[in-house]
Amino acid sequence: MRRRDFISLLGGGAAAWPLVARAQQPAMPVVGFLHAAAPEASSSASTVAAFRKGLSEVGYLEGRNLSIEYRWANNEFSRLPELAADLVRLRVAAIATPAGTAAALAAKAATSTIPIVFGASFDPIQSGLVTSLNRPGGNITGVAYMNAELDSKRLGLLHELLPSAKRFGVLINPTTPATYTLQDLEPAAAEIGGEIVVLTAATNREIDAAFTSLNQRHVDALLIRPNTLFSNRRVQIVTLATRLAMPTIHYVRDAVEIGGLMSYGTSQFEQDRVTGTYVGRVLMGEKPADLPIMRATKFEFVINLQTARTLGIDVPPTLLARADEVIE
Repeated sequence: MRRRDFISLLGGGAAAWPLVARAQQPAMPVVGFLHAAAPEASSSASTVAAFRKGLSEVGYLEGRNLSIEYRWANNEFSRLPELAADLVRLRVAAIATPAGTAAALAAKAATSTIPIVFGASFDPIQSGLVTSLNRPGGNITGVAYMNAELDSKRLGLLHELLPSAKRFGVLINPTTPATYTLQDLEPAAAEIGGEIVVLTAATNREIDAAFTSLNQRHVDALLIRPNTLFSNRRVQIVTLATRLAMPTIHYVRDAVEIGGLMSYGTSQFEQDRVTGTYVGRVLMGEKPADLPIMRATKFEFVINLQTARTLGIDVPPTLLARADEVIE
């Protein structure tokens, strides 16, 4: 072979190497993101931001080495099975369902092979997502902040704020796919000489009706239980509570930031961030069955002092001292 031919052959081969290398590179993984809320809600923006941050902490950046397919049910829970099935048809590498047990259950029903990482405010064993917190088994793992377990704590804070209160309203969504019992809350109310009044709402109109009934049912203070609908309608709920001068404790700080009186619960941003890191770990090859269910480690107690003044409530100094944040 002549030297000129050898150089040409070498040059042609070198030019082909990048094409071969590109062909051998793995395709960018696609993650399905399933949520019951509407994308334009401010809480949704925060959830997505926290989820992306968690992914970035383990090396995944949307648009660079990861693609995310978003599916929003716009508060129509009946659409979740259809949206979950759509993500399964796309053969996504994993499905994330932050901040919603309903979405997680829909994903579980849609696939037993694609990894699912949930963020749930309820007991994942009680709701049927997993059989064990330490070794969830199957294709599901996630983050459980179990806000319902904190209800007795919220009740105690309301009692400390209003020692004379006796009838405590509890707003729940009866369509939530988890068994909501009052087994912890009713004994806690009895200890302080109070009683629980259950109010139910599954739609915006029913939220209005529930608040309208507060005076008729002689409710002294109100506790809002964790639910996607209530998170999305927190402006409506805060407005109604203010209009009726009803002392209310929420489970997310967002409600207090827009005028709610108090909140006590886990940091939603932190939970969504950890959900993102878990998805990243699954993409790197870890099996959901071997990843224990994460539990909440960060809690926030927030008081809106301006709202307290508007309601004519003097917040005890001991309560202010324990608050993680006081909004003036």
